[in-house]
Amino acid sequence: MRRSHVLISGDPISLSRGAEAIKSAFDAELAFYGLTDEVTVAFTGDLRVASTQLPAVMVYPESVVYGAIAPNDVPLIVGEHLYKGRIVQALLITSQPLTGAIVRVPAREGALFAQQRVVLARAGVINPDSAEDYIAHDGYTALGKALTQMTPAQIIKEIIDAGVQGRGGAGFPVGMKLKFVAQAQGERKFVLCNADESEPGTFKDRLILEGDPHSILEGMMLAAYAIGAREGYIYIRGEYHLARERLENAIAQARALGLLGEKIFDTEFSFDVHIHSGAGAYICGEETALIESLEGKRGEPRIRPPFPTTFGIDGCPTAVNNVESLANLPPIIRKGAAWYRTLGTAKCPGTKVYTMLGDVNVTGLIEVPMGTSLRTVIEVYGGGMKAGKRFKLAQTGGASGSILDASFLDVPMDFAELASRGGGLGSGALLICGEDTCVVDLTHVLMRFFVAESCGKCVPCRIGTTRALEIIEELQDGHATMDDVQQLERIATNMQLASFCGLGQAAAVPILTGLRFFRAEFAAHVEKHCQVGVCAMRGELNESEDASQKDLPLVK
Repeated sequence: MRRSHVLISGDPISLSRGAEAIKSAFDAELAFYGLTDEVTVAFTGDLRVASTQLPAVMVYPESVVYGAIAPNDVPLIVGEHLYKGRIVQALLITSQPLTGAIVRVPAREGALFAQQRVVLARAGVINPDSAEDYIAHDGYTALGKALTQMTPAQIIKEIIDAGVQGRGGAGFPVGMKLKFVAQAQGERKFVLCNADESEPGTFKDRLILEGDPHSILEGMMLAAYAIGAREGYIYIRGEYHLARERLENAIAQARALGLLGEKIFDTEFSFDVHIHSGAGAYICGEETALIESLEGKRGEPRIRPPFPTTFGIDGCPTAVNNVESLANLPPIIRKGAAWYRTLGTAKCPGTKVYTMLGDVNVTGLIEVPMGTSLRTVIEVYGGGMKAGKRFKLAQTGGASGSILDASFLDVPMDFAELASRGGGLGSGALLICGEDTCVVDLTHVLMRFFVAESCGKCVPCRIGTTRALEIIEELQDGHATMDDVQQLERIATNMQLASFCGLGQAAAVPILTGLRFFRAEFAAHVEKHCQVGVCAMRGELNESEDASQKDLPLVK
């Protein structure tokens, strides 16, 4: 047995900053000290450090993390830590356990606090290119249990009892979707993993795929066994080259081990997985447009009903699930629904993976229980607001997410609670903005995106996004009236009610929530005042506007 393990962050940022050279340096130094047979060196997934601290290196069994490593730092780490047993304090980020309950750890620049990980439990712990590592950390245990001890109906019941909701943004119960497909008529059925992740600011699925690809395969196998499918597809974003490479490797390993293919675990269950790369269209994140693209057609949404649960790939019943949703299935089957419900809230059990962006001191990927408040995310995991700024807003869920004001700081973040207050959780991107953010300018950026990404199939979205953008630009130029603001609200409402698919409906969300929680700021632009001075009418703030900025809460 090796006495030490060195895991190097193997994400695209780290690789672009010389992670390969760092691994080569470790190999050379270990050979110099005669430690090659005693220390394992491998790439791994997310090491829960800020992007400014990449590439990072974790050394086991001490769970010590070194950050912002360059090849010339490696001789010191090998010579001092691995050879002499002395931790190199100058390069240290943090030392923390990767399992257990959430705890506060000593604050160091660039460190993300300990998290309660379910989906990301193995990320940063295993070598994602090793099926043996995955199996050694309870990998495929859930599949073995399902195939030898449970019926498909029991699998579905366990997932329904767990209460896990789709993590792609809509929050539809995963178990109910599987039940609908299982009950649908058809000899052929499919499992489809939506790994397109086209929402700006969201990269959680990519890091799950890069850090623990076998967990997605196992989740797909469980779903396939539950619904009676023999084939599965992973539709992956075309730019995710490393994630695709690791998935292809995982599929090849699973086939070699008899975990994919015919008669898995010597049972009657047979299943195989194929990968399809998208071409970068935002609309293909919508499940029916994704299926159209997968079939070789233009990525445009279908009329619903029928839904993919009865009419999906090649007209067959298809279970379409997000990467994070599928990654939740193995731990649910392995540990049970009762265990899963100990996490999160009563209405929304489990954990949620977020990508934290914007005006916080530490950005990156975190996994916390559902119901964790925005204030906790900012103060504990984000290290507080950047440069002492006051919190102004958070946008949840990427470009199509809700724009939430300070009244949401202490609201439990889950699908049910945010929806009851006029907001939404979305896919998992958390954009945190300080007092120098203009809401009108933010909606302008978002509408430009939606105008470019609308497929043009329906009038409410095609014309609605264009006209909404024109009104917002008039607001920025100081030429709009309150009638224009009211028209903007009507357009967004009509988009939400009448758009053919979720893209047009979601494009209205930032406008409607922006108007709901920051209407005074839109009104100020009618009066030719941009409260933070970023729009064209760069006038002086009057006393009331200045006071409105001072009233913003100070989040540490």
